[in-house]
Amino acid sequence: MTTIAGRWLLPDGVEDVLPPQAKQLEQIRRRLLDLYETWGYSYVIPPMIEFLESLLTGTGHDLDLKTFKVVDLLSGRTMGIRADITPQVARIDAHSLNREGVMRLCYAGTVVQSQPDTMLANRTPISVGAELFGETSSKADLEIVSLMAESLRSLGLDRLHIELGDVAIFRQMMENLSISYEKKNILFELVQKKALAELRESAVSFGLSSDDVELICNLPSLCGDQSVLAEARTVFNKNNGVLECINNLEHIADALDSRFSDLNIYFDLSELRGYAYHTGIVFAACVDGFGEVIAKGGRYDYIGEVFGRDARGATGFSINIRSLLAPTIINESEKKRVCLGTIPKAMPDALWQEIQRLRADGYIVVETAFEKAVGTDKMDGFDFILEYIDDQWQLLDLEKHL
Repeated sequence: MTTIAGRWLLPDGVEDVLPPQAKQLEQIRRRLLDLYETWGYSYVIPPMIEFLESLLTGTGHDLDLKTFKVVDLLSGRTMGIRADITPQVARIDAHSLNREGVMRLCYAGTVVQSQPDTMLANRTPISVGAELFGETSSKADLEIVSLMAESLRSLGLDRLHIELGDVAIFRQMMENLSISYEKKNILFELVQKKALAELRESAVSFGLSSDDVELICNLPSLCGDQSVLAEARTVFNKNNGVLECINNLEHIADALDSRFSDLNIYFDLSELRGYAYHTGIVFAACVDGFGEVIAKGGRYDYIGEVFGRDARGATGFSINIRSLLAPTIINESEKKRVCLGTIPKAMPDALWQEIQRLRADGYIVVETAFEKAVGTDKMDGFDFILEYIDDQWQLLDLEKHL
């Protein structure tokens, strides 16, 4: 039997957002969506729940594990509660809108995850992001990474660290190896963990050539500042496809340097975040003094194929704005709060009109009578008291009035 205390307990990783944090989250959400509009991104609101095969198409096993499943009582089909909004926006571009040319879309909403990203992570992140469809060039990648950086800067965050990588480098390496899918997955896991000794041991045991072993074992160490790209060119000097990826990363980094003077750009060529569906560049953002990744994204071409859109380029990013409550600085003038004084009972209509006028002028007017609030916590936060004196309305400074 559930106790009274147990009735208000929330599941692990699920929590309310209370004042004033709820207001701050809404300010962040609104500021980001307004920014995206100035960049030409149209706002969409995908549903919280949809059929599972549509929700998970092309996203890989990881998202499947994070998705709550339920049965639709109307159709008998399995539905999923979204754990990520990006696949939904891709469906909207490919099927619901189905327009030619470049399409820019943005979104904001809560996602629900059966498993958190980390032990301390919230399972109901509020995700805000932008996606650019129909463009496969580095121009689109640069726009999206720039918009991600500008998103965080618009919230008062500086000293940003941007990490750049490209999953196509690892993909091309795996395509050249004549080993099973299972063995490639083992190499993938070890590269992700940067477990160099185990990686070398496994690569040798799989019968790879000495050249291939050295290439794979070099990959986890290719991380750092821009000098890493020169080292990578030496390592992959015979692989034109990988060299093209490296050139693209350098082009984006140089352009970011010219656009933003305060970015610290870091490269990790073994970063395989979202490998299951990303096809090219991947990127993430952190801020000084705040350990976790606060924004991430990448290129995920061809996800629209299952919806009938062949060779559709796609790149985008998302921000969990719940994680921004601590580091975000939003400068907004505080509205003054007004309570009611001694108002003649015979003039309710005039009082109402004056209250509405004050609210239109930016005041917060709470219909709490002054005499009922004195000596209680209801007086906390009030700045003025509204009185009717000498046949006119007057706002009196509350401290002086007391």
